[in-house]
Amino acid sequence: MPAHRHYNFLDKLCLGFDQAVRALQHTAKTSGQAYPGRHIPEAELSADQRKHSAGLMRVNHAGEVCAQALYHGQGVVSRSPEVQAKMQLAAIEEGDHLAWCKQRLDELHSHTSYLNPLWYTGSFCIGMVAGMVGDTWSLGFVAETERQVIKHLSQHLETLPAQDGRSYEVLKRMQVDEAHHRDEAIALGARDLPSWIKMTMSVVSRVMVKTAYWV
Repeated sequence: MPAHRHYNFLDKLCLGFDQAVRALQHTAKTSGQAYPGRHIPEAELSADQRKHSAGLMRVNHAGEVCAQALYHGQGVVSRSPEVQAKMQLAAIEEGDHLAWCKQRLDELHSHTSYLNPLWYTGSFCIGMVAGMVGDTWSLGFVAETERQVIKHLSQHLETLPAQDGRSYEVLKRMQVDEAHHRDEAIALGARDLPSWIKMTMSVVSRVMVKTAYWV
């Protein structure tokens, strides 16, 4: 049986670049979970309703790009093999969300955010910085990010057109998975972040949400 390969920092950066390309080219690794909206008939939406649903799904797709980058960046510098493995697994599960949001946007005849490379780069750098500070702080960023994502998903579920059942099913399933990732991060020892960091993350998140909805 071949020995387990040890990856140095340069190896991890090369892998990170490959992961970035995959995330931005809609070929991110996934767990293969089925599309939640597959059994829901496509609703007849007005032009304004379709535009609103597409805007919300574009925001969520951009959020999943950020999640991919955050996990990838933390995985590059994490000191704990257990945390590295959890980050990689979470990134794969978030890959399902990325694929589902992209499929829903295609169904709505819309596009992903043109600023996704910017969202990915910023989140990857944040992930690396968080990982270098320490695994418990890194996990704290994951837990807080998931809390804020769950809050956004709840707001989107309330504002979706009532008849858009496909988008609703996708977001509900994402909400369950995000809660699982939050709870896993806490179980692994996530630190509670200072309030000023939480506030900064919330402000940055609002900027991304308002921008990605349109662009």
